[in-house]
Amino acid sequence: MRENAQVASEHKSDYQELVDEISELLGAPATLESRDFELIAFGAYDSEGDLDPSALDPVRTRSILTRRSTAAVRTWFESFGITRATAPVRIPPTPEAGVYRGRVCLPARHRGVVFGYVWLLDDDPGPSDAQLAAAMEVTGRIGALLADEAQHGADLTRELRAVLTAERGWQRDMAVAELRTALGARGDGPHTVVCVAPWPSADPDDAPSLRTLPGAEALCTVPWGVAGQCLAVLVRLRSTDAPAPAVSVAGRLLERAGGHGSAAGVAPGRVGLAELGTAWQEASASARAALAEPRLGPTAEWASIGPYRLLTSLPADGAHDPAVQALLTPAHRELARTAEVYLDLAGQAGRTAAELGIHRQTLYYRLSRVEQLTGLDLDDGEDRLLLHMALKAHRLP
Repeated sequence: MRENAQVASEHKSDYQELVDEISELLGAPATLESRDFELIAFGAYDSEGDLDPSALDPVRTRSILTRRSTAAVRTWFESFGITRATAPVRIPPTPEAGVYRGRVCLPARHRGVVFGYVWLLDDDPGPSDAQLAAAMEVTGRIGALLADEAQHGADLTRELRAVLTAERGWQRDMAVAELRTALGARGDGPHTVVCVAPWPSADPDDAPSLRTLPGAEALCTVPWGVAGQCLAVLVRLRSTDAPAPAVSVAGRLLERAGGHGSAAGVAPGRVGLAELGTAWQEASASARAALAEPRLGPTAEWASIGPYRLLTSLPADGAHDPAVQALLTPAHRELARTAEVYLDLAGQAGRTAAELGIHRQTLYYRLSRVEQLTGLDLDDGEDRLLLHMALKAHRLP
């Protein structure tokens, strides 16, 4: 079995040496970032003014100090085609984006795939074509190292996906046994699962690098909904009651998936892998709850989703009671919202009217219309329970 942490540690000094080599070749400090825009190495070049903080712009300063860039910065730089480039890309200064100085991006590729980027500030006249060609040769070696590290990190993708998609019983037991064998002694420690849904890409080459997700042991994409994908991540914990590493992983992934309306769910921690299938159900249910109820998200833990623990366990059409169908049409969206707020507030008319910003008589009229459409009696506890469950379940993806 190959150990992800060991491979990353072995390559760390190599990255620094290669970035320093590029800095010497180009006569300027270079930085190396992963394709997720996480800072890997920073090459300092001893030239007057090169390390003057006043020469840096906000984007470069943030990258060096926090070791990462924002999703907006990533999107902006990627708009120049760096993910497909095979040669250096010059990016002009754009003060409104916080980029006060131009950049030269050297894509670190291996076998046609970009695994990272070497960056340097583009001065006038800047490096020559010969210098850039020499630097690209070094960048290619960096790409090979990044690819090797990514391959080690991807070793458990098949095993994790097998566990999460296997039927209950002997098939899942066999998949868990294979994953435990691959993890070795680490498989006996505390773990949890994170679900990010929907995930914007099913392309394996677009999956995040494990090196950017501290504590992550493996990740894979899993079918979500009719034609979508979600991302599953196995995360190592310090203890079962300390979910912070998983919450951190979820936050980084949501930033990576920014702009796609995604949410994350985190299952409770467990020792060992025997209940990994159950943990996945809890993580994906928590993500569904956060998508249905924004106040729970963007990252929802299983313990915090309340009634959605039961609602998400129902079959896809199990909560679609015929009595409520007429109320759930687009034409009655406001009536449905009124009924849900009323039931959320335990049937307190005054609080409901205030929450909705309507007169109490308007509320009573709307509730009577709800009763007419559904045939349910809002003074009856069981009818109220049925309506409340159906309204909540209707918003689940």
